[in-house]
Amino acid sequence: MSQERPDMDESSYIENILRLNLGKVVSVYMNFENSQWGSKIFKGKLEAAGKDHIIISDLQTNMRYLLLTIYLDYITFDEEINYYYPYQNTQK
Repeated sequence: MSQERPDMDESSYIENILRLNLGKVVSVYMNFENSQWGSKIFKGKLEAAGKDHIIISDLQTNMRYLLLTIYLDYITFDEEINYYYPYQNTQK
């Protein structure tokens, strides 16, 4: 994983990690428990991320999805991700 310093303080929050990876292709695994949809996977380009939402665009249909993180299980990336943790030990 590469390390790039973001312009934000609390870099370990999921939305900040996602912001470091805007434009990358992701698979977002969601679980809509007790609903007709059950579990669903959304795949597309990561457009934006906030405290309570993720926006992706489907590369096949150009449909955009606003996904609420309350239903988020996990996210996978098709390539290396950018990650920065401000408290990691950088001395060797």
